[in-house]
Amino acid sequence: MIRRSAIATALLVASFALSGCVATPPPTVSVPTGETVAADLAGFYSQELQWSSCEGTFQCATATAPLDWSDPSRASIDLALIRSNATGDRLGSLLVNPGGPGGSGYNFVRDGLDTAVSAPVRERYDTVGFDPRGVNKSSAVSCYDDPAQLDSFLFGIPQSVSGTDAYIAELAASSKEFGAACLEHTGDLLGFVDTVSAARDLDLLRSILGDAKLNYLGYSYGTLLGATYADLYPGKTGRLVLDGAVDPATSEFDVTSTQAKGFESALRAYLKDCETGSTCPFAGTVDQAMLDIRSLLDSLETSPLRATDGRQLGSSAMFTAIILPLYSASNWPYLGDLFTSVMAGDADYAFQLADSYYSRTAEGTYNDNSTEAFVAINCLDYRSTDTVETLKAQAAELAAMAPVFGPSMSYGGSGCADWPFTSTRDRVAISAPGSAPILVVGTTNDPATPYVWAQNLAGELESGHLLTYNGEGHTAYNKSNACVNDTVDAFLIDGTVPATDPDC
Repeated sequence: MIRRSAIATALLVASFALSGCVATPPPTVSVPTGETVAADLAGFYSQELQWSSCEGTFQCATATAPLDWSDPSRASIDLALIRSNATGDRLGSLLVNPGGPGGSGYNFVRDGLDTAVSAPVRERYDTVGFDPRGVNKSSAVSCYDDPAQLDSFLFGIPQSVSGTDAYIAELAASSKEFGAACLEHTGDLLGFVDTVSAARDLDLLRSILGDAKLNYLGYSYGTLLGATYADLYPGKTGRLVLDGAVDPATSEFDVTSTQAKGFESALRAYLKDCETGSTCPFAGTVDQAMLDIRSLLDSLETSPLRATDGRQLGSSAMFTAIILPLYSASNWPYLGDLFTSVMAGDADYAFQLADSYYSRTAEGTYNDNSTEAFVAINCLDYRSTDTVETLKAQAAELAAMAPVFGPSMSYGGSGCADWPFTSTRDRVAISAPGSAPILVVGTTNDPATPYVWAQNLAGELESGHLLTYNGEGHTAYNKSNACVNDTVDAFLIDGTVPATDPDC
């Protein structure tokens, strides 16, 4: 849902121009570019953002965008922004997206500015976080009034045996009910939270921020948003960094199968590290530990553990608890505590991890709408054509290629089959001909956005350039090593494109 030295030998290629540096802070009222747009968009592109102090040292503003970009007169929505002003000579604005889909760029910048971007970049750019349409503080997807209903959707234990026709029908009915609730609470917006619409919002934000070109840092799903922007507006691309890449051409099942293998690879890396310690909850080989974990998930499938708050820990919630620490090797110690507690019959710690994944508080409320937005955006971005037969065939394939996590990641294709709106987006490669150079960052053992996707995206983009980080974890910039950081910083600040992959 998920951050110095060597670049001197990998230097070179083109720099591309941005507008000139300005040594003074940006005004509290934005000055749009004034570019010519279609008459029915002129009112949106000419709006002036009113920035005010917020969240301590930040400034906040609200932009207005068309609900339906094909009919701008129909209605409008709000987009929430937060910025940290450049402390040195400004190159312009850098828009940042943390991923998801459904992740809040507002919260990302507010709560982790130094994680989002490095100090040298913060010096030269106004770092702008934004909540995409449907997300958090922007006009948002909403599905339930009572958080207990979302608890039931996320953590409820199916009554039917996994893999049976009744089980598949039960999941489909739950998803259909969820979609109907989202439509009831969200209205027309639910049909317009797709990535293409969000990319058009990006161009609007670029213009009203006063930037002739878009400078953008996207993590995880944010890479799909950035690539989509480049496809729609190649001539308006400035410096785009896409870290933890999603391959736009992957099908829904390809996403699932590649991630299943990615998380298993990360789990193996954890177990290999675990066996060198004195407190590892597993004995024997990595292969045996993998079998033990699958057996644990199977036992929770048939005999869930009850937590002190009354919720039951089934296989699905346990899977969520496991994958959260796999996003970063620095969080692997949590896995030892997780497995130790669950094997001792205690479900509370597992729910703490699963709750963190879903932004759920200890009081049973939710900090944001990331889960609802995640489903709504994905259901518009991926066409669902699965039948019961294909779902079963895919489940067998997943179990064969990823024996531990494959069964836990099966039958997800039923989730959007009865969504209130049909996806119209084709999952095809994005080449963005005519765009400025785009830096694509991939981590070799990234479980959530596997390295092959970064390789694919960098190759599909006409101006794509791959930056490899040889390591663990989801995304690499500002959380891996100096080689990655220096390469990205040189690209964003000076426009330096590496002649070859620095292979950090």
